[in-house]
Amino acid sequence: MDTFKAIAASPGIAIGQVFLLNPKRIKTVKRRIGQEQVQKEQERFRQAVLAVEEQLKKLISELPEEIKEHSNILKSHILMLRDKMVHDRCLRLIEKRQVNAEWALELAMDEIQQLFRTVKDTYIRERLEDIGFVVNRVKAVLAGTETRLDLSSIEEPVIIVARNLSPADTLHISKEKVLGFVTELGSRTSHTAILARSLGIPAVVGLDDITSKCLSGEMMIVDGLKGQVVVEPDEQTLSDYRLKHEKYLKYRLEVIHNSNLPAETTDGYRIKVKANMELVEEIPIVIQHGAEGVGLFRTEFLYMTSRTLPTEDQLFFAYKEVVERLKPYPVTIRTLDIGGDKLASGLNCEEEINPALGLRAIRFCLREKGLFRAQLRAILRASVFGDLRLLFPMVSGKHEMVQVKRLLGQIMDELKAEGKPFNKDIKIGIMIEVPTAVLTSDILAKETDFFSIGTNDLIQYSLAIDRVNEAVCHLYEPLHPGVLRMIKMTVDSGHKEGIEVGMCGEMAGEPLYVPILLGMGLDELSMNAMAIPKTKKIIRQSNQEECADFVQELLSLDSARMVREKAIEFFRQNYSPDMETMDLLELGLNI
Repeated sequence: MDTFKAIAASPGIAIGQVFLLNPKRIKTVKRRIGQEQVQKEQERFRQAVLAVEEQLKKLISELPEEIKEHSNILKSHILMLRDKMVHDRCLRLIEKRQVNAEWALELAMDEIQQLFRTVKDTYIRERLEDIGFVVNRVKAVLAGTETRLDLSSIEEPVIIVARNLSPADTLHISKEKVLGFVTELGSRTSHTAILARSLGIPAVVGLDDITSKCLSGEMMIVDGLKGQVVVEPDEQTLSDYRLKHEKYLKYRLEVIHNSNLPAETTDGYRIKVKANMELVEEIPIVIQHGAEGVGLFRTEFLYMTSRTLPTEDQLFFAYKEVVERLKPYPVTIRTLDIGGDKLASGLNCEEEINPALGLRAIRFCLREKGLFRAQLRAILRASVFGDLRLLFPMVSGKHEMVQVKRLLGQIMDELKAEGKPFNKDIKIGIMIEVPTAVLTSDILAKETDFFSIGTNDLIQYSLAIDRVNEAVCHLYEPLHPGVLRMIKMTVDSGHKEGIEVGMCGEMAGEPLYVPILLGMGLDELSMNAMAIPKTKKIIRQSNQEECADFVQELLSLDSARMVREKAIEFFRQNYSPDMETMDLLELGLNI
């Protein structure tokens, strides 16, 4: 028996035989060409791109109606085909290096990989995987080979083990034939993982070299809760996991029940629980898991998948679709948080020595007013189709909000003059993720309708710790006394001015922290949709007054270690045994 640990990408337990996928490797034929052959080779590349476009359009048309909403990921791949990062670079390399299309495509991918290595934002880095899928399709057309996943030889339900699965492959997986999957590449926020969660297929990803550690026909267990894979389990392990699988199915039924119940404590404290999302494809997951709206809709994706900057109308239709599909629930759209280490097509961002502290988010938008205007106009136009709210990231002080509100007023006057409807009373909010925003939260509360605490950046900037730097990431501590005091200060400042204060950082969806956030008096928690049911369950078992008293005790402690120990003790003492039947680790409690 061999046991491996990797990334839990989609929850659930799968027990079955391995179906090992060894896709044909596309050998890159490298040829030097003469100047007279350049145009012909460029045309050959263009025709391959057209062929892949047709392939993807055909795949979209073949999607069953029940998963049609996921087609936008494939549509984004079509846009990537025309993105200058890939398309123009390849054409240029054919001419400059005088090489055939296959070789130029490989060189282009090498350059793109180098570019992405400088990016610290996890979500942006993972879009490299999507570019890789698109490039491989073009390479396959140039080589005259097939890329589509062939599952025709599967006779009984199996567990797929592969180097990687593209979103197109995942969308064409039949749940009757595939119990779960394991891949060597991927991450929890990759499109393939998002689709696996939406389709309800247990998955573990990022498991290095797994294709060489198992054989087709071998028994395998995929634990999509812990990110664990067991090859050829012994009888005791098999028996334990079968029991665990039954427990999980019962737990899921309870979760579905909990997801539709109000997030209200035993003493009547009502808190809103919403979802963070960035893709239209996530809407079914958001609704199924009982979100009371979207507390954070990230808008960077459209800027990264288009050959040029998206137009106002493209943005308008995208926002309108999200707002209409989630109506009557509110949707909070965060304006563009890009620049610095975040890449976007059509933008020529200068390289910065320290991009995390550079020209990004609201700073970038206030400099690039044409880009910012287009997005604000699109959001305002979409605001008449539902309950839409505006959220501005990385605000550090009042001076930025004065500029933003002035610009917003000008745009409203323009739309009014053009006869285009919009909600003139649209609510505007500020992301609290910079220490100066916390320290001046009493001032900022007078300039806005709500606060949303972005703990990911707030903790990073407050503790001077780069979350993706392996040397210091272990010091990233949400329960640091300084972090807790900043959260409390922000909540108190907002409430003093009569505005709501929410949280949309990862901290909001961690079970251990929920009682603490309740005790802080937050009005809203926004998180990954998958975390909503368990969060609601904890809230419904909580007494807010007791949590508030507990927070006062925590605020008097002088070390993160002491805070964490007390938090764990409080959690174990105050939540019913059924919270532990699925093992605290499976519920996301890393202790």
